[in-house]
Amino acid sequence: MKKLDVTKQEKESLEEAIQFWEKENVIDASTAKAMVDSIDVKSFDWKRLARYAFWVALASLVFAVFSLMTDTAFLKFVDTLYEAPNILFCLFFGALAVLFYTLGFRYKTKFPNKNLSIETMMLIGVFSTAACIGFLGKVLDKNSMHYSLLFLLSVLIYGYLANRLKSKLIWVFMLVALGIWFATETAYHSDWGFKFWGMNYPLRFTIFGLMLTLIAIYVQPRFKKLVEFQPLSYLIGLLYLMISLWSLSIFGNYSDFYEWTLVRQYHIFYWGLLSTAVAAGLVIYGLKMKDNTTREIGFVFFVLNVYTRYVEYLWDNINRAIFFLILAVSFWFVGRWAEKLWQKREDSLDT
Repeated sequence: MKKLDVTKQEKESLEEAIQFWEKENVIDASTAKAMVDSIDVKSFDWKRLARYAFWVALASLVFAVFSLMTDTAFLKFVDTLYEAPNILFCLFFGALAVLFYTLGFRYKTKFPNKNLSIETMMLIGVFSTAACIGFLGKVLDKNSMHYSLLFLLSVLIYGYLANRLKSKLIWVFMLVALGIWFATETAYHSDWGFKFWGMNYPLRFTIFGLMLTLIAIYVQPRFKKLVEFQPLSYLIGLLYLMISLWSLSIFGNYSDFYEWTLVRQYHIFYWGLLSTAVAAGLVIYGLKMKDNTTREIGFVFFVLNVYTRYVEYLWDNINRAIFFLILAVSFWFVGRWAEKLWQKREDSLDT
């Protein structure tokens, strides 16, 4: 009989679940024994080794490129290409992108389970696409400085390819390119200043992250072809939102660094309060809805906001030991509250 290969920790969790089902008479003893016997511990996690190997390969490739850029012989060779037309480089990287996208798509058709090899090819295709669009910008540049149109083009290309090739990696790059497009487009319409409609970058991206998160929740599930990318969009949207809110809690809606240095932090305390409140709200929502992504992001940024406020307001005014004691007591109360909610839920299940 073929057995299910799992890790030791996964085997223990599955066995506990089977014992619980047997105790609650969901399954009988013979079924429970058959289920336990069908589970086997992996001798070695080859999948994890493959993942690490591909990461090392990509990191080595990046270091190889940087090393090549500092090599004297290579730099002399680049000098000979300095006069080469930009259209030539544009076509070269475009062809390279098409090549790796095609290889990735064919490899995915033949070997759908070899995700790491497929995503590596897609990643090379993504970087080649970015280089192609960059050189295309040089070809089309008419001193308009409207670079955001190129990022919008990359968003459209990545979005189409992610949907066509069913690649979550390309979808992530599409969302990153979307953020870059938003930043450059608003900067272009504000004559490359730091404020657009009275908003600096952190405030702009707070709104951008909120909109992206809401679209992932309410709009994206309506389209069948985009449903599989919904969790990624939600994750990236929350990261945009929380990183921007945290930055806003530090810098406020100031665009001039010198002006910001003259302002005491308590003058922008409301941004810190908002950032902490949103993070706490995400933790509560994640616990209530059993949403690990929301809960963990909320918890990370809640702790980050607490430490940020400590550095801003209490670093020179309170003893370190007292601060961490207050923090420990606070989290103890949070733990007690969470334990009561968990126990209440367990009691309701028992009844």
